[in-house]
Order: sequence, then structure tokens, then C-alpha cells
Amino acid sequence: MSGEDRRPKGGEPREPQTGSDGRERSVRADGNGDERGSTDSDVEAAIRENHPALITYVCAGDPSLEATKEYVEALDRGGADLIELGLPFSEPIAEGPTIQASINRALAAGTTPEGFFELVDRLETDAPLLVMTYYNMVLQYGPAADVRPFVERAAEVGLSGIIVPDLPAEEADPLRDACDAHGLDLVFIVAPTTEGDRLEAIMSQASGFVYVQARLGTTGARADVSSATHDGLARLAAYDDIPRAVGFGVSEGDHAAEIVEAGADGVIVGSALVDIVAEHGADGDAPAADALEAKARELKDGAVRGDADGDRAPEPEHP
Repeated sequence: MSGEDRRPKGGEPREPQTGSDGRERSVRADGNGDERGSTDSDVEAAIRENHPALITYVCAGDPSLEATKEYVEALDRGGADLIELGLPFSEPIAEGPTIQASINRALAAGTTPEGFFELVDRLETDAPLLVMTYYNMVLQYGPAADVRPFVERAAEVGLSGIIVPDLPAEEADPLRDACDAHGLDLVFIVAPTTEGDRLEAIMSQASGFVYVQARLGTTGARADVSSATHDGLARLAAYDDIPRAVGFGVSEGDHAAEIVEAGADGVIVGSALVDIVAEHGADGDAPAADALEAKARELKDGAVRGDADGDRAPEPEHP
């Protein structure tokens, strides 16, 4: 953590490029208008350059936006390579009880989309930031039902990507186009049951990384790593031009090690961190921030331990 915000701002448009597998993927153009390749995605670069990556989640506004600032910067110091910030929504269908409770606390504290964006604008992190929220929040942000104002504001404050759990890939073209226009990644979740045409649709739309759901059901810390994790990574092995990160249930350094050993490029941890916020939040910002920093360090160390060969994620091939 350098004490200043080193995150690149969004805003550079992307153009479609066909990868080595024949699928089109959006890439960002440089200042001269030349295509720079998908690894110039801030999100993808953070994973490949810090492989294996630690991706963390906290809900903005729990227990307050000021506390969230301390928590995010603590995770950054602890070794998080990407940080997801939840923008609270009243019907979080993908979340388990832990994150639902966090979202409820954030809403009760008065967290709004504009308050969220102002927080992001004030954050000082090395790790790129993503927003995780639900489609209605994206669609209804502007004066009319349109995803573009939300994406424009996200890029303006320095977010690097968007995760929308309830948006089917088949209906994602408007958001995909808006993200391309502003240089943001659009991350999709691949469930253990996703296959066939639906998997192809997701992989054709995804950028930054693919969020591999470790088990069926909602989010929440678990005591072990599901066998579905190994199956999911194996099913995505052919899609080697985009990193794969595993979430849902990861809570310990040993979990991170096992997941990376199974072939993941990164691990995603949310509920275990939200539990820390719930446990220590009433004690003031400092105890929770210290505990979050220590937990991030444990998880990052575990991920690195699982990468026995110390290899970085391979760079994708482009024609």
C-alpha cells in the first residue's frame, strides 16, 4: 500500500478481437488506437501478474462508508490483488445469510449508489476494484432505464469491473457494450451445473476473469472445499485465454491452497471477511481492519502455497 491511489481510471474503449479458440473477446485500445490485448484489462493483469490471486469482498456501508474505507485499504495491505465492493440491494438472491445480513446493515446505515461511488473515488489502493451488485441497481441508476449512466459513473470513479449475479449472459449485450465503451470488465459466474450452450454464451461475454462457483446454493463460509470445485475447473480447462477464480465457501488459507493446486488462477473470499466485520465492527474500525488485514495475509499465503511450481498464469495467445 503506497498511501496513494494507483488504480488506473477506466474510460479507454475496447474493440472485439477473435482469440485463438475462435471466440470474440473485447480488448482495450491504447492511446494511439492500437489494440493492446486482453491482458491490458486491469482486472486480468492483476491476476496474471500476482498469480495466484486473492480476490476479496466486503459490502460497502457495513457498518458505515467510512469504516468500509478502512476495511478496503486494510485488505489491500494484507495482499488482496483484486477487491470486490458490494453495492447493497434489497433482494440479493445469490447471497447466503452472512452477506444478506451485511447488506441489510449497509442499507439500514443509509448506503446509496451515489454514496458508494463517492467512497470508491476516495479509496487509495493498489488493487483494482470491482463492484458487485444486481441488475436493477445498474439499470435504474440514471434518469431512465439505461445501463450506460451506471457504467459511465463506475469508470469515472476508477472501478475496473462489474459483477452482476442475476444477469443472464444471453441478455447482457447492453451492459457488455457499455462496459466496452468505458474500458470496464464484465465478470460472469459459472455455476457447477453450467454447461453446453449456456457455458458458451457466458464465455463469449466474460472478461477480466471467470467467477467459478465452488458449490450449488448461496454464498457462505464452509469448512471444506467442495468436489464441484475440481469438476468446475476441469470443465473450464479449454478456456485458457481468461483466468479462472473460485468463490463460494472459501474461508481459510488451506482452502485457498487446495483450490489453487486444483488449477485455479485465483480464490475469491467474501463471507469469511464479512464475518470479521460483523464480529469486530462494533468495537471500532481499527480492530476489524487489523483482523481483515491478517486474514487477507493468511489467504494470500495459502494461495501461494498451493502454487507449488510458482508459475504465473500463462498469457493468452492472440492471432
